[in-house]
Amino acid sequence: MIDSRTAPYAALLLRLTLGGLFLAHASLKLFVFSPAGTAKFFGSIGLPPELAYLVITAEILAGIALILGIYTRWVALAAVPILLGAIFTVHGSAGFFFNNPKGGWEYPAFWAVTLVVQALLGDGAYALGGLRSSLAGGQLRSAH
Repeated sequence: MIDSRTAPYAALLLRLTLGGLFLAHASLKLFVFSPAGTAKFFGSIGLPPELAYLVITAEILAGIALILGIYTRWVALAAVPILLGAIFTVHGSAGFFFNNPKGGWEYPAFWAVTLVVQALLGDGAYALGGLRSSLAGGQLRSAH
C-alpha cells in the first residue's frame, strides 16, 4: 500500500537525486573531460563525436527540469536512452558490476530503472510542473 502522506516526498527525493546526478555527469564532461575530450571519446567508441554535445546538453536540461519538477514524467522517460546508450556502448561489455574495469552496466541500469520509477511516480512535492498544472486548472492547490 502506498502511503499518500509520504509518497510525494519520496518522489521529490528521487527527483532531486536524479537531477543532481545528471548535473554531476554533465559537469564531469564539461569541466574534467571537456566537451572536446568527450566528443573525442564518443568518436573513439564509434559514435558520432557531435553526439557528445547533445548528450551534455540533454544531461544539463534533464537535471534542471528534474530538480525543478518540470515535465518530470516526460523528462525522466526521455533521459532513459542516455543510460541505455551508456550500457550498450561502454559499460555492457565490462560485465555487470560497476567496479569492474571500464565500469559494468550495474549502475547505469539501476539509474535507468529509477528514471522509469520517477516517470511512474510523477512530480512529487514542490514541483513547478504540479503548481503550473494547478494554476492552469483555475485552482491553486498544493504542488504535491
